[in-house]
Order: sequence, then structure tokens, then C-alpha cells
Amino acid sequence: TLLYCLISVVIFATTVVLGITTKYYTYEEDAPGTFIGNLSMDLKIDPSEDPNTSFRFMQEGNSSLIQMRKCDGLLTVGQRIDREKLCQRSTQCLITSDVVVFSKEKFHLIHVEIHVRDINDHSPMFPHNEIQLEILESMALGTHFPLEVANDLDVGNNYIQSYQLFHNSYFDIEVRTAEDDMKFAQLVLVKELDREIEDSYTLQVTASDGGSPPKSGSVTVHVKVLDSNDNSPQFEHKSLKVELNEDAPIGFLLLRVQAFDPDHGQNGDVHYDFVEGVLNDMKNNFDIDPLSGAVTVKSMVDFEVRKSYELNIQAYDLGENSIPSTCAVIVEIVDVNDNAPDITIKPMTLMNEGMAYITEVAAVESFVALISVTDRDSGANGYVHVSLHGHEHFKLQQAYGDNFMIVTTSALDREKIPEYNLTVIAEDLGSPPFKTFTQYTIRVGDENDNPPLFSQPVYEISVMENKAPGSYIASLVARDPDEAANGKVTYKLLENEVEGVLVSSFLSVDSVSGTLYTVSSLDHEHVKQIEVAILATDGGSPSLSSTALVKVRIVDENDNVPFITYPVLINGSTDVPIPYNAPAGYIALRVEAHDMDDGVNAELSYTILEDKEILFSINKKSGEIVLKHRLMFRYDDVIEIKVRVSDLGRTPFSCTATIRFVVSDTEPLEKQVMVVLESSDEKDDHDVDVSLIVIVLLGAMCVMLLVAIAAVALSRRTIHRDVSISKMEGGSAGHFKKTPVFKTTDQMSVKDSGKGDSDFNDSDSDTGGEAGQKMTTLNHRHARSKFSRAFAIYKLHIFIVYSLIEM
Repeated sequence: TLLYCLISVVIFATTVVLGITTKYYTYEEDAPGTFIGNLSMDLKIDPSEDPNTSFRFMQEGNSSLIQMRKCDGLLTVGQRIDREKLCQRSTQCLITSDVVVFSKEKFHLIHVEIHVRDINDHSPMFPHNEIQLEILESMALGTHFPLEVANDLDVGNNYIQSYQLFHNSYFDIEVRTAEDDMKFAQLVLVKELDREIEDSYTLQVTASDGGSPPKSGSVTVHVKVLDSNDNSPQFEHKSLKVELNEDAPIGFLLLRVQAFDPDHGQNGDVHYDFVEGVLNDMKNNFDIDPLSGAVTVKSMVDFEVRKSYELNIQAYDLGENSIPSTCAVIVEIVDVNDNAPDITIKPMTLMNEGMAYITEVAAVESFVALISVTDRDSGANGYVHVSLHGHEHFKLQQAYGDNFMIVTTSALDREKIPEYNLTVIAEDLGSPPFKTFTQYTIRVGDENDNPPLFSQPVYEISVMENKAPGSYIASLVARDPDEAANGKVTYKLLENEVEGVLVSSFLSVDSVSGTLYTVSSLDHEHVKQIEVAILATDGGSPSLSSTALVKVRIVDENDNVPFITYPVLINGSTDVPIPYNAPAGYIALRVEAHDMDDGVNAELSYTILEDKEILFSINKKSGEIVLKHRLMFRYDDVIEIKVRVSDLGRTPFSCTATIRFVVSDTEPLEKQVMVVLESSDEKDDHDVDVSLIVIVLLGAMCVMLLVAIAAVALSRRTIHRDVSISKMEGGSAGHFKKTPVFKTTDQMSVKDSGKGDSDFNDSDSDTGGEAGQKMTTLNHRHARSKFSRAFAIYKLHIFIVYSLIEM
């Protein structure tokens, strides 16, 4: 069998998202496996450039008829195609499929049209093998006699192309073509009949198609010649054309035909009927009244099903040998807007519970779904405007014909928007318009595009030393917004060394929760800080990860006892030489100690526990042991003291040492002599607050000073009163009253300065002048006495203060 395959590729759009229609041609009845076309080759898609390239049907409706290879889109015949069964009498027979092509990380939509071409596999056939026809001998020349219509299931050139009448001179054959391309044969009388000469004829009518080679079918027509009925009914018009709205109700009067017969009686009684051989759908949709010729609607017609009908009506009388006449009525169906647009959405992937899916890594302008919009109406009633609503991340793009693609307008991110609810609206331009709404849900499929992230890149954690192994330290959380395994985070400790020891010897991390635990007891004195990197990895493929640096600061605990490093002790004691003539303030020894702890726990305090001679004091911070008094011992005498060194921890630790000072004949070094104003060890021993002692001393001094001043003032007042009374009593001139006179210091100073002496002497008598001199002498003595007492009190204060300090 000769196989034909023609290929035609028509590109309707060259946008980033391909909207391509490919056309292929094949013949019906081709054997399975017959080559039809190769999509990858015709669309210039090289599968070798992307091994993930794939071709698949969006719907599997015709998968049994057409097979497609997934890797390169090779199209072949799946099973034998019967065009007549698939498309009946349609002049165009298509097998359409939408193919989704995935290549180079992008989805493309390919609309495939496979035109099935007809082969001449059917012969014309008449309904009956024989036809009986009666004709009056008086029938006029040119009279037409309709024959039964032959049927041929093939189309185009393979359909009936001609009728032939063989071996007859009385009749000819005439062929009429209806609007649906059906061909009707009629016998035409071309020679007058004479029943007396020949009362019957046998005709052979053959219908032939245009196939190669052509096929034909025949019918035998038996013509019987009758005596004439002079007149036959005649229509006013041989043909009529009427319009019928598709929404016309049943019983609607389409038209009324009328034929006239001039005969009388039954020969002139005209009746109407459809011509024999009229298709059943004509009789099912229309009815004719046999008496009135009224044609009515018998059932609803639909413009979308059939756009026109041809009714062949015959009129005949009731006389013998009636010869009918015919009238052809063309009924054109007028479309009305009675259909709302239909929306069909075919997703790129199969829908699950009314939901389509697309991966979040789909490229911009990637194909998502195909929208097919149909309106069975015509003209403006069938013109549909389509719009998409719901989100700006998607738009409509013309694919082909009345088909549109939903494509992405931007990159998708499931973590931000996991699902889109879109609405497709289709509205026709009828009056009033019909509008159809279809809800469409797109769920964004997760891809592993987000690594787990910690809340901060560096964590600083403090933990007390000496915690038991397995103790909780902290919980680290890395969040991954992806779904399922892509968002499941596991944790791992990245190995490194701290002070030459693997970090896993100190810490561990729970792989599921991210909780950090101790593996062994931590020692601040050995390791003060551990820095470890924690790796968080998701379960995607390939997996993504991130790290965080954890700085674990080991907080010191007071767990070490201080020890004395100088002088060197033997069994907790040592001998230290001291000069025999060491003065007060001589630094006999500087005790040095060390504590392995840190911070406050390592700060040390020095005290003297035992000093029977009360000879030494110690600086609690520096550990310097200093003589409080000059040394008054002989050679080789031993002075023993006991010293304690304590740390300042919350629960302090301490150590003690016995120090024996051996008096030697060496001379003291000047640099070891210092002035000692306070003894910190005594202060500590007696637990006395020095500041309190100073405040008390200063208060006592102020009180004593006030008492001294008051005493001086009282004694001076008594002396002045006595002097004034003596002067009053000793004066002869009586210049003075017996009123007490108190002389101020200012008055005495004015007189002593010499200002106004001559004036004072002129006004006074000799006796008065002597008295004044006596009183001045007494005042000088009193002032000297007062200064002596005050100075004595001051020296007393200084002595008391110094004595207290020495204590």
C-alpha cells in the first residue's frame, strides 16, 4: 500500500512562550506504525541539547489513534483510522491534540492538527435496487421525475460526481446539487410517449464517484406508461427561500405552498406531501398539511447543529395517473444568541481535585494551561471576549483560534504565595450578552530553593564550667520555608580542634532538634572558649545548607585553691632573714600567690592570722609584710607569724603559711623602707571600719574645740567686768558712772595705735590716765593667757589623733 504523509508547520506566534500549531496529513486506513511527523525535527528542538526534553499529550482522548514518542515527539498511526466513522460526512476531518513540550527549563504548548484524508473505500448505493415509476403518455416534454438519492459515505472527489442513464432515447438524466453538496438525479422526458406503441421501459441509472479508480452503484428504473390525466398540479414557484429563527416554537408556521390544477373533481383535488426519499431529519423537524400546504415546525431546530434545510414538496391530484409537481423550499436557520460561551481549561499537568499544579521554578512566561472558548452561536453572538482575573502573576496569551494560554508573568515563589485562585470570564457580543465564569485554582509546587537559615550568624553562649556530661547548653533553630522533605532540617557539628582536642570531645548537637549538649565536663582553666560551626541541611535533592558559628564561653567557677609561689614553702613554712636594726616601715617580705581561677575568683586577699609580737602588718592587696615598729631583737632571734591567702569568690578558698623571720646582722636596704600609716591586717583582725573611726575623731575634735572656745570667752568676760568696776571705784574726778563698761578689742586696738592720744590725754585727768594704762596692761595679759590655753588644747588634739592612728 502506498503511504502518503504530508507535513505542514504553521507558526502563529513567536513569543517567549511558544503558541504553535503544527499540521500533519495522513490517510485513513493507514497501517499502525505509519509515520506522520516528528515534532522535535519540525520545531527545531534538539533533544540532545537537553536530555530532560519531553513531549506528552495534555489529554489522552485520541491516544489510541495517534501515538507519540516521549523523547522526540515522533508521531505515528496507533490504529487504523476510519474517517467515515470518525467524521461522517464532514469535508474536513481533524484529529487535534495539545502537546506540552518541556525543554530547557521551560514548558511550551504545541497544538497538533492531523488531517485525515479520505480514500475511496465506499461505493455509491441506492436505497433500493429497483424503482417503479408510472408516467402518463400525455406527459409534456421536459417533465422531471425525481429518483431516489444515492448515498456515498466518502467525501470530496470520492463522493458521487455523476449519474448516467444508459441505452434509452426517451429519457435523459439531470443532476442537481444541494447546498450540502448532495447530488440528486431526475429523469427528464425528452421524447413523447405513446402507450399504444410501448407501455413500459426499463432504465439503468448508475451513480459514479470521482475516486481513482472510481466506484459506482446502479438502480433499475421500471417505467410504466399510463393513460393521461390531462393536467397535473402546478406550483406558483418552483423554488422558495425562507428564514427561520432557531428559537421558533413547535407549531410555528413556516410558509404555505400552493399548487393549482385546472381539472375538476378528484383530478383537480390537490394534496401536498414531501417527495419520496426525503431524509428523515427533514420529516422529523418539519410537517406539512396535505390539504392546505402549510409547512410548520415539528421540532426545535438548532442553528449550531444545522444551518439550512432543503424541503422538496410535491403536489398531486387524486385523479388516476396523477402526475405530481415539485417545489424546492430552502429553509435558512437564523442564529439567535441562545448559547452562553463554553470554557474548557486543559492544564499542563493533570488536575487533582480541581486543582492544577506548576513548579515554582518555572521560567517567566511559562505555559500553565490551555483555555478553549467556544460559542455555538454565530456572528456577533458567537464572538467571545476572554479575560483572566485573580492575580497579576498570570496573564492570557493567544495560542491559536479561540484558544488561549495561561502563562506566568513573573517568577513564582511558593513560600510567598502557595496558591492562586483565578477566574476566567468569557462574554459574547450578543444582545443581551451571555457571560460565563469559571474558577481555576493553581497550586505552586515546592522546589528546594531555600536553604535553612539560622536567626543569626553568630551565637554567643555562656555556660558554667564543671557541668555534668550531657547537660543542656542551648537550642539552635534553623528555619526552612520549603515543604515536606525540602523543609526538614537536620543539624550537624562541623569538626575542628580546640586546644589540640577535637571539638566533638566537648560538645554534641541533636541532629533533629538542634539542641547543644556537653559531652564531657568543661574546665575553664583548660579551655576558656569553644568555637564550633553548626551545619543545618534540608532534605531536598540536591540539599541546601547553611552554617552558624557558636561561641561557647566557659564561665569560671571558684573551684581552685590559691597557692603561695613566693617564698618557697617547705611543709607550709619558710625562714626569711630580717636585719636586726630594721626600722618601722621596713618591708620584711612580699608574699606572692596565684589562683588558677579567673576574674573575681582569682583576686587574692592577704591577712595575718597570728602575730604574737604584734610587730607586723600586711597589705591585703600586695601581700607586703611591713614592720610597725623598729625591730628590737637580738641576732638569731626568730619571730614567727602565720599568713592566710584567700580568693574573693562567692565561696572563697584559702591557704596558709607559717613565716619565721630570723634576725640577722645585715643592714636594711633603703628601698625596702616605707611609711606605714595604717595597718591593714589589724584593721581586718578587729573588723573596724576606718572611715567610722575618722568620723568619730573629727566629731570629738570639733566638740573639744567648741568647749575650749566657750571657756576662753567666759574667762575673758569675767576679767573685763572686774577691771571696769575697779576703775570706777578708783577715779576722783567722777568722770565715770557706776555702770559696767565692757571694752571691745577694737577699742583697745585704737588706743594702742596712738590715734587720738593727745585728745584722749587732754580730756582725762592724771588719775584717769593711769587707770587706762593699768587696764591696757591687764588686757594684754589676758590675750596672752588665752592664746596659751588655745595652743595647749590644739596640741592635745594632735596628740590624741596621732595616738589613735598609732593604735
